[in-house]
Amino acid sequence: MLRKHELRLVARVARMYYLDNMKQSEIASRLAISQATVSRLIKQSHDEGIVKIKISAPQRTYLELEDRLRAAYALGEAVVAHCEEDREAQILDAIGEAAAHFLEATLRDGEVIGVSSWSQSILQMVDHLHFVKRVSARTVVQTLGGMGNPVVQEHATHLTTRLAKVLDAEPVLLPVQGVASSKEAKIVLLGDPFVRAAMEAFREITLALVGIGAVEPSTMLAKSGNVFTPQELARLSELGAVGDFSLRFFGSDGQAIVAPLDERVIGITRDELAQVPRVVGLAGGERKVAAIRGALRTNLVSVLVTDRFTAEKLLAAA
Repeated sequence: MLRKHELRLVARVARMYYLDNMKQSEIASRLAISQATVSRLIKQSHDEGIVKIKISAPQRTYLELEDRLRAAYALGEAVVAHCEEDREAQILDAIGEAAAHFLEATLRDGEVIGVSSWSQSILQMVDHLHFVKRVSARTVVQTLGGMGNPVVQEHATHLTTRLAKVLDAEPVLLPVQGVASSKEAKIVLLGDPFVRAAMEAFREITLALVGIGAVEPSTMLAKSGNVFTPQELARLSELGAVGDFSLRFFGSDGQAIVAPLDERVIGITRDELAQVPRVVGLAGGERKVAAIRGALRTNLVSVLVTDRFTAEKLLAAA
């Protein structure tokens, strides 16, 4: 009999708390018990199965897929975007929209944002962004120099400045090509005070937005007159490279791939990226699955934004 009365009190407190929306202090006063007892009875209501919480995921959201991705790849957060078709154009748009909302929702006041300026996913994200009124970023830092011929390099500048404008931040441009013609040429280019100032800002980045690239250049990069030669791409594949962050390549298990090309890249390094508190990786599509899997195994990515088709493939391969 005592057990029956105990459970009645547990159920009474649970109804007051969950259905009547009463505060614990109000329940304690009404029932003439301590607030600590109210807290204990609420917990007991779950333990006894009196209160059962059910969360119904809204349509076109993938909470279970996100949970499984976080567990499989030790991610801090995973955002899986809805996409009707497993086609690259639709996937890029879906990822961009999802990443834009994530950035708007999680941006912190005074944030220093590093942006990989040669990424179709990030370009789509910027296109979907709205002005964020509640907070303002401090600076948006371009983390990789422009690629290809000077006319096309304007794309990187445009992306960085546009993102800065939307976030009410100051742009910090990296006014140099992304890949120097030689190791010696890179040393000369790094002597420019504006280039040095931009690269020194890498150490202040609190949030990095990185596109995860495959070894084979994207359509955007291929059209830019990029400096990669077939021989360089073949050499990267021979060394086991599957993808890159800002032209810093990695293998299938996340290990760094060091090639002659690496000595000519002007942009954020892997070690510098490792010091950034939050690194958000954006990528999706069949062409990127191996690259994304390798990227997640670098332990550098804390947040992944991808699509439902890619998420399922990543879990099948985990």
